Amino acid sequence: MYRGLGRLLPALALLIASLPLQAAEPVLENAHMTVYRAAGGFEVYREGVEMAITNRGMVINNVSHIGNMLERTAADVGGERLYGKGEALEFCSSLVSRRMMEADRHNIVFCPYIIAIYTLPDDAEHSYIAFRRPPRLADEASRNSMREVEALLEEIVQEALAAF
Repeated sequence: MYRGLGRLLPALALLIASLPLQAAEPVLENAHMTVYRAAGGFEVYREGVEMAITNRGMVINNVSHIGNMLERTAADVGGERLYGKGEALEFCSSLVSRRMMEADRHNIVFCPYIIAIYTLPDDAEHSYIAFRRPPRLADEASRNSMREVEALLEEIVQEALAAF
């Protein structure tokens, strides 16, 4: 009864892996940012973004604990709680960044890249993953390099969303 199962499972896994992933759609997208909302807790997507970055051979240079900082300073500056949890991961791609800066050395100001992961205080069951959209610069070489940066950011976010 289970004889064919040993051959069926690998074939089924191969079939599932070959199916195109359904790309998540942003809940907010404008000239400045792209934001995705996903069911699940912060840690799941924080880990997913980190893995998607490091699996590409890139190093996370800094983690900004923005949610913690705003909560810690709220009493001093006034205001309500803005995030349940919130971090921003900074990183660079030597290849993509090099192309960006070869297009124009002044493009150094657009590195590092940042992806933010956060939850809202009244909804810990959903997470948001967001990134700044690179600017549309005047010269064609810089415009093309910025499209490559945006494609990389989108790829990383989609991978993190699809993993969970």
